[in-house]
Amino acid sequence: MGPSSLEAMEDFNSVTVGTLKRRVRQRKRIHEIIRNKLQRNLSCSGSKVKSTLTGFFPVVKWLPKYKVKDYIWGDLMSGLIVGIILIPQAIAYCLLAGLDPIYGLYTSFFSNIIYFFMGTSRHVSVGIFSLMSLMVGQVVDREVYLAGFDLNEDSTKSAFGINGTGEANTTLVNLKIMPLNMECGKECYAIGIATALTFLAGVYQVLMAVLKLGFVSVYLSAPMLDGFATGASCTILTVQAKYLLGLKIPRYQGYGTVVVTWINIFKTIHKTNFCDLITSAICIIVLVAGKEIQDRYKDRLKIPLPTELVVVAVATVVSHFADLNGQFSSSISGAIPTGFIPPKVPSIELMPRVACDAIPLAVISFAFTVSLSEMFAKKNGYTVRPNQEMIAIGFCNIIPSFFHSFTTSAALAKTMVKDSTGCQTQVSSIVSALVVLLVLLFFAPFFYALQKCVLACIIIVSLRGALRKFRDVPTQWRESKIEAIVWLVTMSSTALISVELGLLIGVVFSMICVVGQTQNPKVSLLGQIEQTNDFEDMEEYDNLSPVPKVKIFRFQAPLFYANKDFFLKSLYKATHLEPFLEITRRRKLEKKARDKTAKKTYRVDETNGDVSVNLISRNIDFHTIILDCSCISIIDTAGVSTFKTVLKDYKEVGVNVILACCNTPVIDSLRRGSFFGAGDKDMEQLSFHTIHSAVCFATCMTQPFNDSSV
Repeated sequence: MGPSSLEAMEDFNSVTVGTLKRRVRQRKRIHEIIRNKLQRNLSCSGSKVKSTLTGFFPVVKWLPKYKVKDYIWGDLMSGLIVGIILIPQAIAYCLLAGLDPIYGLYTSFFSNIIYFFMGTSRHVSVGIFSLMSLMVGQVVDREVYLAGFDLNEDSTKSAFGINGTGEANTTLVNLKIMPLNMECGKECYAIGIATALTFLAGVYQVLMAVLKLGFVSVYLSAPMLDGFATGASCTILTVQAKYLLGLKIPRYQGYGTVVVTWINIFKTIHKTNFCDLITSAICIIVLVAGKEIQDRYKDRLKIPLPTELVVVAVATVVSHFADLNGQFSSSISGAIPTGFIPPKVPSIELMPRVACDAIPLAVISFAFTVSLSEMFAKKNGYTVRPNQEMIAIGFCNIIPSFFHSFTTSAALAKTMVKDSTGCQTQVSSIVSALVVLLVLLFFAPFFYALQKCVLACIIIVSLRGALRKFRDVPTQWRESKIEAIVWLVTMSSTALISVELGLLIGVVFSMICVVGQTQNPKVSLLGQIEQTNDFEDMEEYDNLSPVPKVKIFRFQAPLFYANKDFFLKSLYKATHLEPFLEITRRRKLEKKARDKTAKKTYRVDETNGDVSVNLISRNIDFHTIILDCSCISIIDTAGVSTFKTVLKDYKEVGVNVILACCNTPVIDSLRRGSFFGAGDKDMEQLSFHTIHSAVCFATCMTQPFNDSSV
């Protein structure tokens, strides 16, 4: 670099460089950080005890401020309506869980009360949920099958040892091969599996909250969750189809439940119970009509239509007086006792069998709960604490597991009902729990004659929202092909393989898509916007002027080991100059020049024996490359090495490389990798805060930097 050029650079640096100075931050030592955290977390005071209690039980904080005149009517109405909707759903979803109907009522009762004390959302309705019931049911049926019970049995026997006629049930199986090592009936063993599974899921959720592992939910993208819910809905529909036709088909154990179950249905379709078929058709028509009326006139209707409760009540009365079970062998719910069963500790011996199954249950349960809480909090103008939500839903599983309940979660449909009917606080959950309590204490036996096909109809019609996602696929494809593919892959794997594997495949595939996007990001050359100091993509905008003798290259992704090769290839392609090939070409021409010294095209410098090729230097129409790092959020050691390689290789062909718009983490990584050489002087020649300042600096240069810069 000539003296005049060097002086110009120094004058430029004195004006534009050095105006920003990094703040010196003193890093605390590890033992100091640990000591401070221990002092903060282990210290005890009255105010800290109070804040801990109010944090763990938010009800203590908001209940004394409850505005009775403003809130009570909305809470009473929403709680009553949700309770009425909850009763038939709680009974119906036990078909999915493979349990007696009474356990669905227990689950709904205890979860509503616990969330009242521990939840931070005002609108979320926590209780029995179809997806959770399906996942519990798959584990319960698998373990019941492995225990030697007959899944073909159309059992109307109760876990309490009383059958539908009121006689003692002596059908017990000696389970010496099982961890229980005790005599236990099918229903007793099934609820033992469910409570052990639920307890572990709750423990996992509390541990995730304690260890601050809520970030796991960020890997559950919206398309993946929608695809998972839709695929699970297809499985639920398939599992319930046999009840619509009155077929005695055991739930298939293994992969491909949807395919195998439909094959079995068509094999046994000649055994269809026409009483159940006619009842199912009538119930579905009534339920769908009620939903459509509700959707069409939701602005005029002050409260949702209790269609499910009406259908259950009418169907129960008809089944009882027409004796559909005795006359047509229609499958019925059976005896539902009143009152509560004494609490029982979940079986520790069964927990190792279901420890892995509880993990997806815990993750999906807390993901739905936290996402719904945040969604409705944002809609209604308040905030929730995701970590406390995880603790709340964890204890909504741990405590009820001692009272013969199974896994719970926030439910979208009932939460929307609460929001639309004027719910103000979780007092509405107490009202819903009281409605369920009335059924538990007084009205449960009246559901004895209720046909299972009616319950299946309630479940299937409730899947309308998830199944309607199929109509959104074309729109989603137009908006984002990657998200549409994630949805399709997750939905297909969930429906065609299994629910658990579908969740895993969806998470892994969506992460692969993210990695794939970072491996092949958009790259561009920038031009200057007319009459401004701003620069933009020349492929995307018109009226941009390229900077003479300067190439400005933007890489729109983090630079790390997986995409460093793509970065180099893109840079070579954008600049139409690959240094290694250019150096090889020059060496070949130099060799030819030495062999043909008589030709005038080449001139040999006798002082040092080098050969200068004038033709070559004229082929490169730029002398500087500016790397716009504004979109590079992080850079690893492989990325730093790539920058070093680019700087060195281009210097050998007479092209300077400088950086612009680097954020502080990138600068720190480059410093640690010795990219800037010995000191800040080299950094001032290699890194600039804006593209404009880098361009101004580049116009002063016609030669590459000194070798000491790297």
